[in-house]
Amino acid sequence: MTTATALFHDLTGAAPHGVWSSPGRVNLIGEHTDYNDGFVFPFAIDHRTSVALGLRDDARIRVVSTFDPVPVEVALADLDTLFPARRDEIVEWARYPLGVAWALLRDADVDAVSGVDLAFASDVPVGAGLSSSAAIEGATASALNDVWQLGRDRVALAQAGRLAENDAVGAPTGIMDQMASMLGRADAAIFLDCRSLEADVVDLGFAAAELELVVIDTGVKHAHSTGGYGERRAACERGAEIMGVAALRDLAPADLARAEELMDDVTFRRVRHVVTEDQRVLDTVETLRREGPRAIGHLLDASHASMRDDFEISVPELDLAVDTARAAGAVGARMTGGGFGGAAIALVDQARVAEVGVAVERAFAAAGFAAPHIFTVRPSEGARRDA
Repeated sequence: MTTATALFHDLTGAAPHGVWSSPGRVNLIGEHTDYNDGFVFPFAIDHRTSVALGLRDDARIRVVSTFDPVPVEVALADLDTLFPARRDEIVEWARYPLGVAWALLRDADVDAVSGVDLAFASDVPVGAGLSSSAAIEGATASALNDVWQLGRDRVALAQAGRLAENDAVGAPTGIMDQMASMLGRADAAIFLDCRSLEADVVDLGFAAAELELVVIDTGVKHAHSTGGYGERRAACERGAEIMGVAALRDLAPADLARAEELMDDVTFRRVRHVVTEDQRVLDTVETLRREGPRAIGHLLDASHASMRDDFEISVPELDLAVDTARAAGAVGARMTGGGFGGAAIALVDQARVAEVGVAVERAFAAAGFAAPHIFTVRPSEGARRDA
């Protein structure tokens, strides 16, 4: 794979000033709870996006990537007119790094920072629900924060990434992905309160328990900036309004009986998923601390059923991946990410990883689905400077 440094050299003929990277993430549990001010439990993975950065002698920013070799260049002063009003003039992938630059400069003096060239390379699968977008945002934010000497902490950089994704890209996501990418630690997950942004690093203990986290990328692509994701968010906001609360985070499972009386069936099921998923996050963290990772399988299974039946964001490929992994001996399994495609995850004994992979591949072939991409990920550290 072409590295960010090699791509930078191809672009400029020079060596970069530095190289930064940021990981994708797997959400162990807590789906569509983040923008409802709820709880999530993601971890950074050992697949990363790298950016090589060089300083320019003008006030322009130029971005290029291995997945789109055509550079995109704009004046730093023009970012404020591009986003969000004219974002459609920018090719979608470039909105992520340019959007981060725009978000960071909203509270900075644009005349005091130098122009930059940014070259990106990544091994985070795109469209698999592993947040390749947050990896781009985290790498960009870390690099620009350093070279522009902005002095932002990691939470502020995550907030800049979220602002870029919401307003520059147009994807109505929460802040979970960016926080996981910025705060990740080896063999640990981030228990995040999405209202207060209070984050607690919780040991997962996968290695000691001889467990691996298997990702089953179905190859079915999704896009958060279109369609179903926005409709689900609107339903959640409608449910909160009906119940007279600021966000669904403020409801407990005991409130669901009243909610069912007040709402149409679809809105109620959307609300029920979020309320019960919040509780599953809390239960997962408590169970991990008390009993270890082998005891959380039923919570992963229940999360998938809720996303499949109540939130209706699964697809046949994801359901087959989850069901087959469980039947082949996984401790637990669920789809991960925003849904409508992407990946499933399965918590599997190290000795059974190959067996589960073969079972899923055979099941996909028998169903006439395209072959899935199956690999393991390990909880890893967050954004960093590499060179």
